[in-house]
Amino acid sequence: MNQKIEMKPIAHIRTDFPTKFGIPRQSGLVKELEAVVVFEPEYRKAEALRGLEEYSHIWLIWEFSESICENWSPTVRPPRLGGNVRKGVFATRSPFRPNPIGLSVVRLEKIVLSSPDGPLLFIKGADLMDQTPIFDIKPYLPHVEAHPEAVGGFAKQFEDYGLKVEIPNQWMKMIPEEKKEALKGVLANDPRPAYQHDPERIYGFEFARFEIRFTVKEDILTVCEVRSLGEE
Repeated sequence: MNQKIEMKPIAHIRTDFPTKFGIPRQSGLVKELEAVVVFEPEYRKAEALRGLEEYSHIWLIWEFSESICENWSPTVRPPRLGGNVRKGVFATRSPFRPNPIGLSVVRLEKIVLSSPDGPLLFIKGADLMDQTPIFDIKPYLPHVEAHPEAVGGFAKQFEDYGLKVEIPNQWMKMIPEEKKEALKGVLANDPRPAYQHDPERIYGFEFARFEIRFTVKEDILTVCEVRSLGEE
């Protein structure tokens, strides 16, 4: 019997990324990134979180809400391979999938059970856009889910990839102290589309209510402007 399963969000996430550009390609790449999970009114039940404080990390199951497409392709072009090599969609973390479901493991910093928005989960290391729908939350179990001997496939060659980041003081001083390390981590992971390598091009993305503009020449990323977007 082919029964259709309908899923609805139990929560949404608040992050410093109002758009997709700039978001790390995997969770945990930038451990300093802060986010908050806010439950939908129906699920604002403190008892649903009983025992979760005993864990250091959790799984988020979420929706690629900005990458939903009617048709799917069995192969995709992973950005880290320059957009020129096709791999099977199930061998990648591509957002363009038969079902637009994402999976991220994040660090659980603290739980606030009582707030104007109900219980809140404060996390670090998320790779989600602001307001991304969350379908489920599960505890991370290191004794069964951590496999140091695992083989990383083609992604292994990019394990140590990173750019040298230069942020002139005139721009760095505009960034709040608690956001500086996270921003440097985002930039070091190279937020450009992998197929764009024009050293004269100025790229830009929004982060924590700032527009960050930068160039990349060889392996050095230089911030050339930071502009405040003001408060909402």
